[in-house]
Amino acid sequence: MTVRMRDLVGGALEQLRYEPTAKRVRAEVGGADVALTERALLVWEPRRVVPAYAVPVEDLTAGLTDPPGPATADAPAGTGFAIPDVTTLRVLDPRVPFAAHSTPGEPVGVRVPGSDRVVEGFCPADPALAGYVVLDFDGPDAWYEEDEPLYGHPRDPFHRIDVRAGSRRVEVSSGGQLLAASTHPRLVFETLLPPRWYLPAEDVTADLVPSDTRTECAYKGEASYWSVQTADGLLRDVVWSYPDPLADAAQLRDLLCFFDERVDVVVDGVPRSRPVTPWS
Repeated sequence: MTVRMRDLVGGALEQLRYEPTAKRVRAEVGGADVALTERALLVWEPRRVVPAYAVPVEDLTAGLTDPPGPATADAPAGTGFAIPDVTTLRVLDPRVPFAAHSTPGEPVGVRVPGSDRVVEGFCPADPALAGYVVLDFDGPDAWYEEDEPLYGHPRDPFHRIDVRAGSRRVEVSSGGQLLAASTHPRLVFETLLPPRWYLPAEDVTADLVPSDTRTECAYKGEASYWSVQTADGLLRDVVWSYPDPLADAAQLRDLLCFFDERVDVVVDGVPRSRPVTPWS
C-alpha cells in the first residue's frame, strides 16, 4: 500500500510532535543568555506548522516564574487557517500567538537575570517532554544555532526550499490589468507551499506603492513589501522581495514576487488556479 508524503505529513499535524537536535541552541535577552543548551528539542504543538524550541529547565539561566501575560488560551478547532491541499485541519501558522496552545500543559515564565523582563514559556503535559520548557520564539531578543542567528522561527529539519531558474513565460494580472510579464522567473519550491514565481524588477509594470510591512522567513530572511495600485483599488502588501536574503535564497536577491492567492497568474498561456493558503 502506498501513501503520498503530503498526506502523511498532513495526517501528523493533529499530533504533538518533537525532534531532538544536535545543535547548540542559545536564546539571548539584552546581551545575556536566558537559555544555553546542547539538549534542545524542536516541538510542534498540534496543528502548528512551524516548530518552537524546548529547553531543559536546568539549562535556563534562571528559574521559572509566573507567565508574563494572562492565563493561556486554548486554540479551538476553528482557530487558524486553511491549507486544503495538506489537511482538513485549520493550521496554526506563526501569526497565531504563542499563548494559543493546542495541547494540555502549564504556562510559565522565564525571568531574565538582572531584568524585570519575563519570557513566555509552556510546559506540555506529555511524558516525553517532562522537564522541558517550550519558549516563545518572539520573547528573547535573539536566537542562535551554534553561532548562526535564527530568523522568524526555528528551522524545520524536514522543510526545505529549492530555487530554480526558469524560462517559462509568467504573466501576472488583476482585474484584466497586466502587472508583470517575464520569461526569466526564478521558481521557489517550498515544502507544503505552492510554487512561487520571483520576477526581475524590470519585468514588473505594476504601480508599486512601498509598504512599511516587514516579515521574516527562517529560510529566506527579511522581506520588504509593496502594495499595487490598480484600476479597482489598492492591493495591499501583495508583492514582496528579499533585498538581503539568507544563503539558501541568495538567488532571489531583489526579485519581486506576487501573492498568487490574490492575483491572476498565467504560465505559458495556461491560467493557474489561485491556491488556498494562510495568505489567501
